[in-house]
Amino acid sequence: MAKNVLGTELQSCSLDPLTGFYRNGCCDTGAGDSGVHTVCAVLTAEFLEYTASVGNDLSTPMPEYGFAGLKPGDQWCLCAPRWQEALEAGKAPPVVLEATHAATLEWVSLTDLRDHATSTS
Repeated sequence: MAKNVLGTELQSCSLDPLTGFYRNGCCDTGAGDSGVHTVCAVLTAEFLEYTASVGNDLSTPMPEYGFAGLKPGDQWCLCAPRWQEALEAGKAPPVVLEATHAATLEWVSLTDLRDHATSTS
């Protein structure tokens, strides 16, 4: 059973849009997940603009991959290193601690996650 950053059972991040490296709604990770898609974030316009500016456009639909594009308010499993990068740039979106995988703590401090926590789930 996967654990979250609080040490309890990992909760679902989002089924609509369907997120997660394994597209199961959870920010699970494993050996094949080189991007470490473990942070359950509530996307903001500021973060979406930031991530596009550094080469990862999450807003533009890509129907050929079944990707409708994301909008502010969507919950999505972000790569832990990208979230940390956004934090350092002052653009980090809020996180749902209960749905953020414990592996995130290899990249991000629990204090920083708590400082950006939201009760949305």
